[in-house]
Amino acid sequence: MTNINRLRLRDLGFRPGVYEPGPLNAITDVSGVAVGHATVFDADRIRTGATAILPHDGNLFQDKVPAGFAVLNGFGKFAGSTQVEELGELETPIVLTNTLATGRAIEAINRWTLAQPGNEKVVSLNAVVGETNDSRLNDIRAGRPTVDEIGAALAAAKAGAVEEGAVGAGTGTVAFGLKGGIGTSSRLVKAAGAVFTLGVLVQSNYGGRLSVCGRAYEAPATHDRDGSIVIVVATDAPLSARNLKRLAERAFGGLARTGAALSNGSGDYALAFSTAPAVRRTKARRAAITDFPDLPNDLMSPLFEAAIEATEEAILNSLTMACTTQGFNAANGKPSTVEAISLERLRALSEH
Repeated sequence: MTNINRLRLRDLGFRPGVYEPGPLNAITDVSGVAVGHATVFDADRIRTGATAILPHDGNLFQDKVPAGFAVLNGFGKFAGSTQVEELGELETPIVLTNTLATGRAIEAINRWTLAQPGNEKVVSLNAVVGETNDSRLNDIRAGRPTVDEIGAALAAAKAGAVEEGAVGAGTGTVAFGLKGGIGTSSRLVKAAGAVFTLGVLVQSNYGGRLSVCGRAYEAPATHDRDGSIVIVVATDAPLSARNLKRLAERAFGGLARTGAALSNGSGDYALAFSTAPAVRRTKARRAAITDFPDLPNDLMSPLFEAAIEATEEAILNSLTMACTTQGFNAANGKPSTVEAISLERLRALSEH
């Protein structure tokens, strides 16, 4: 589904935060990161899909990356999170999809990973899947996306510009009573005499009282509190799993800035990983005592701030890039329409 005539937040006059974005203002500004979507828009009932994030273009199972996971409110599912917590590493792509497709996403990741050259003898792996519930616009009981459709998102993953809005895992999501979706942003951060890149991608599907860079936006459903969000943070800074967990936790600061209700029925999850080759958990490094570079605690604060800023902007991009969507409300069995956020009202808001 094409998001015609939609604009990103910065094109509307907003400049959230103080750190500069990367060239694409996307998670793919972090070298090696690739994103793929499968958008499933079928007849008048199916509005769903999958989004895949690959930390690097090699064999991720053989060359794992350090990772950290955080939960703010755990009303939801995040497959693979316990092993990420236990081992502090990521060995498969991350797939985002709808709630009832979680199992199919695991199977798609299993197929994709087992088919990679060098994995012929692999008999166990940790598929990582985040989900939100898109049943307000999608017939979620219909079994879509299928395993093959989710596999298409993995196959489509590429570097470069990331499509946002009502695409992939964001095709049927709703945020603040408005059309939510996929959004991304990035920041450049100076630390330890180097410039690091941090990027965020979100699947927004939650509620609260919407705030756009500190300015209230009266959405049509201000009491639309429940829902979920998945936040994925990537960086090329050499971080330990412990500091990646701390980085993931800071992403919730950006979520709070948007006016999230953080309600009982909200699933708020964040996963952070480092792509730095020097901290990659290669087969050889996993078989020996190894020294890894590690950005120390005292130099983490700029990255924390960048994660907050990029998360806030990624969420707002998911709204501004999404288009009004007609679909099917699985709860009441009726047609459903969710309006996109008004770009005209946002332009006016940016001028005050």
